[in-house]
Amino acid sequence: MTEPSTYLSADLPPVNISELEFDALNALAFAISHKQPELSGMLLAELDRAQVHPATSLPPGTVTMNSRVEFRDEGNGNVRTVQIVFPHLADISRDRISIVTPVAAALIGLSEGDAIPCRFHDGQDRFLRVLKVYPPEEG
Repeated sequence: MTEPSTYLSADLPPVNISELEFDALNALAFAISHKQPELSGMLLAELDRAQVHPATSLPPGTVTMNSRVEFRDEGNGNVRTVQIVFPHLADISRDRISIVTPVAAALIGLSEGDAIPCRFHDGQDRFLRVLKVYPPEEG
């Protein structure tokens, strides 16, 4: 697989994000930049190419904070469903993954059917496809 960093942004699916999430994730990326520069850089790169929308006008099926996302690793066919959360709410035993993980940073802002390259912590490159997005539960 081509290295994720070599993909041109024209090759990548669009990132759609709400104004509030954009501001919160930007602040988080800068806050972790000294401890986790690679993850901060990955999140900032995704935010840099994001189309920012009012929360009420995000395209349907968009991955947002607190949504649950069913995705497939195109390399091995494994399907997984996770909830993308802020770091203090992460709990892998409940399939809640932090936005400052490679998978969550890659998936945020994508829509159902989109696919994106992702480099995992172990150095492996994967191609992830969003199958289904379940919006955050209200209340």
